[in-house]
Amino acid sequence: MASVPAVPEGEATLSPPRRESRFRGWLRRGSFIRWLGFGGAWIPTLMLVFILVVLFTKAWPAIQINGWGFFTNSVWNTGNQYGKSITSHGITYVEGQEYGAVPQIVGTLETSLIALIIAVPVSIGAALVVVERLPRRLASLIGGFLEMLAGIPSVVIGLWGVLTFGPFIAKYIAPALTHIPIPFFQGDVGHGEGLLVSGLVLAIMVIPIVASTSRDLIRGVPLLPREGAVALGMSDAECARKVTLPWVGAGLIGAVVLGLARAIGETIAVAMVCGVAIGQIATNLYAAMITIAANIVQNLDTVITDQLGVRTYAELALVLMVITLATNVVARLMVKRVSGTALPVGRGL
Repeated sequence: MASVPAVPEGEATLSPPRRESRFRGWLRRGSFIRWLGFGGAWIPTLMLVFILVVLFTKAWPAIQINGWGFFTNSVWNTGNQYGKSITSHGITYVEGQEYGAVPQIVGTLETSLIALIIAVPVSIGAALVVVERLPRRLASLIGGFLEMLAGIPSVVIGLWGVLTFGPFIAKYIAPALTHIPIPFFQGDVGHGEGLLVSGLVLAIMVIPIVASTSRDLIRGVPLLPREGAVALGMSDAECARKVTLPWVGAGLIGAVVLGLARAIGETIAVAMVCGVAIGQIATNLYAAMITIAANIVQNLDTVITDQLGVRTYAELALVLMVITLATNVVARLMVKRVSGTALPVGRGL
């Protein structure tokens, strides 16, 4: 029998090395963190694809039945519920149902455009004043108010628009605008509901988002380029226009896109002040109208048992998704173009 080697007295025996578990070794090498980050990066993409696939699947029968007339007609007719039933493309619907989304698409784009025309210059101007003109304590106070305004629920803003803001616009602001010699500014100013009030309410909701983001971007502009511009003879306004804003141009476009996404998708506030005119395009700045999101939130429950109706609303949601995605793609192209633009130097450039 083999003898066991003797251990010198006073010396401890060395235990054999413990084998590290496969999971712990994988975790120590960082593979777990890499795969976790990889999965987290893919989750938003998969969610977007999932939403688009579900909407397209639900909307496909309506796309086939409505055809291109959905994008060219203004009629929104749910049909005679006691009329003749028709079965087509796997669904049953009643005779006379006809859907055209032109007024809703136009209303969505118009209100978003009005909101951006008002909100973008106000937001960027406010951000410049907060960063470069106001004392630090006052700037912090105003910045806090901007962030709190961004957190107000949209239903509260909508209720304020219906009860206070809309009637104020109809009584004091809209009559003055009717003197502008442009046909779109002429007409009955109404009682505080319509295109103008909807755009202004959206602008109030967009301003905090764009202003807060622009403020943080402008704070990150280095001091030396601005001092150099002033040393070259630029005024404060020229320095802001030719140095500060171009320096953060890509970020400002991103901030505007965030505001635009809020304006396009806003639902409750617009539904409360738009006047709800599904089948007509606003012929003037004060006329009643409706947006895609407002139509969905107000009328989806009335067609939930209507096979063609509920799929038509899925088609509307799909159109809204496409508009939002197209806006983001255009914005990314603009960001890429602005990011490669060299900054101007000197007064004459």
